[in-house]
Amino acid sequence: MRSISITLAALSMLTAAAQTQAVLTVVSPDGNNEIKFSKPGKELTYKVAYKGSDVILPSRAGLEIDNRVWEMALGKRDLAQPDCWMDLLTVDSISHGVGVDTTWTPLYGERSTVRDHYNSGTLHLSRKDKSDYRLDIEVRAYDQGVAFRYFFPEHPAAIFHKVVGDLTDYTFPAGVKAFSEQWAQARFDVGPVDSISEPVERALTLELPDGKWLALLDADVDDWCLTKFRARRDKPSTLESVMYSPVDIVTYYATPWKIIMTADTPGKLLENNDIVLNLNPRADGDFAWVKPGKIMRCTKIDTEAGLRNIDFCAEHNIPYMLFDWLWYLPCTSHDGDATKVVDKLDMKRVVDYGKEKGVGVWLYVNQHALMKQMDELFPLLRQWGIVGVKSGFVQYASHRWATWLHDMVRNAADNHLMMNIHDEFRPSGFSRTYPNLLTQEGICGNEEWPDATHNTMLPFTRMLNGAADYTICYFDKRLKNTHAHQLAASLIFYSPLQTILWYDTPDRYHGEPEIKWFEDLATTFDDSRVLSGYPGKGITMARRKGSDWWVGVMANNDGGHEEVSLDFLEPGKKYIAEIYTDGGEKVKTATHVAIDTKKVTSKDKLKFDLVPRGGAAIKFTAI
Repeated sequence: MRSISITLAALSMLTAAAQTQAVLTVVSPDGNNEIKFSKPGKELTYKVAYKGSDVILPSRAGLEIDNRVWEMALGKRDLAQPDCWMDLLTVDSISHGVGVDTTWTPLYGERSTVRDHYNSGTLHLSRKDKSDYRLDIEVRAYDQGVAFRYFFPEHPAAIFHKVVGDLTDYTFPAGVKAFSEQWAQARFDVGPVDSISEPVERALTLELPDGKWLALLDADVDDWCLTKFRARRDKPSTLESVMYSPVDIVTYYATPWKIIMTADTPGKLLENNDIVLNLNPRADGDFAWVKPGKIMRCTKIDTEAGLRNIDFCAEHNIPYMLFDWLWYLPCTSHDGDATKVVDKLDMKRVVDYGKEKGVGVWLYVNQHALMKQMDELFPLLRQWGIVGVKSGFVQYASHRWATWLHDMVRNAADNHLMMNIHDEFRPSGFSRTYPNLLTQEGICGNEEWPDATHNTMLPFTRMLNGAADYTICYFDKRLKNTHAHQLAASLIFYSPLQTILWYDTPDRYHGEPEIKWFEDLATTFDDSRVLSGYPGKGITMARRKGSDWWVGVMANNDGGHEEVSLDFLEPGKKYIAEIYTDGGEKVKTATHVAIDTKKVTSKDKLKFDLVPRGGAAIKFTAI
């Protein structure tokens, strides 16, 4: 009996050692990114290396569940701490997926083709008691970064769970600098990770002391709550996850993907943001009716103003016009009725006139009316001939409102309505699944009059998430930045539905020749590249549509000097470059934009002396 006891004890020790040594390692196809998950004791941990250097040091992972419901259903009355179930999980097995390398064509985007290339693996955890609880950690490693999520296999007894906390931490090497903002339309703070005392938004961009760059994002977030980041008080250089609300789930269930992007420059982060789309399901159905384009807001709500705006849009190659708030009343109250148009606006006449002129009409609808009337309203708007809805002041942060908001986009798709979600909502790739969601705000844009330094932060931070409706203003006297800066912004801030002339009216235009930039501007592209830049200092970006290229150069509040190599142009071809710069008082227009034209090739370079808060915009046409 003694020998049997010794043998069993030894077997137990060997099993424990195997559990301790069980490590899931997934490496990206290029070998640069490596992520490891293990559970050496009670705590599930992971770490990330980029080009041989640890960029995420061993960090806690996991979820906190209020398990009282299913524990009681199983006849258990000895309720432990809510997160005790995580401690009791052990590594059951490890599996690796077959490497994926595919290319897909989005309906629209910053690039006309997207490569989905990764290696994957799964850490299978289980709880060896009568609960038979299981949890999988699904991991992918891309050349652009790594991603993981938590997956709850279907459980015959524990069908329902309430997730009350996200235990995922991010521990960095000492000296990491964060470019953070506390809400989606806030200004930026720049400082050490440990200085983030209040929860901050994603994408969160980070600069490491050795010059490497990281960004924390999420993807496939249509059934979860808003999650932010905050410094852990008890662990230096560590961010913890902060959930806005509990999340109720039914197994089987997958949480959103957590993304850690890696790059050698901040511009590469932006070039690699297709990883967010790749981590969302593909579109299912026919979305050929979705048409990106430019849009102008009609600031006055009456029939004649609508007709004038449509004439202006048709003349200047702007395919859409928006009636913003006040076309129904009261628009910010549950008493509002969005099925009834105010008397001074003949909606049918304006919509019909727009169809004649090739200009589609969008309507703003506040959340109050959407909550109360959406099922009735969306079919009615389609009957009216409305092509899209801009939803205003939506709730989005809690689990309840997040699911409601994404269901709104689905409902709009069923009625062939395009969507633009305004205010605090930020994208996580849902537009891949429902391309009728063309854009969203979630940005401190032009209606809040940000300065140029803020604008040069945005490409390396907010724009990593995806499209942003910055609401470009042009003729308004409240602008803090130059008009050439504004031209560049309309290219750099990607939005398939690009709002231009936000606060402007047709009568503010007095023949300024640079209107041609807006007339020519594409809003979706075949290729997009960051040529240079640093958050808060400046950016130069190039985008291609067909054989034509556009380049935007934005300076910060101090201005500066920029040399742009044209080696992105096709070798051996000649191009006409139309160059828009800040000309100062020597240009006798209200906007003071100078326009120059020259022939160039890929061997040329363009030099710019950028005035404070200035910029430059260049259109290259192949000849």
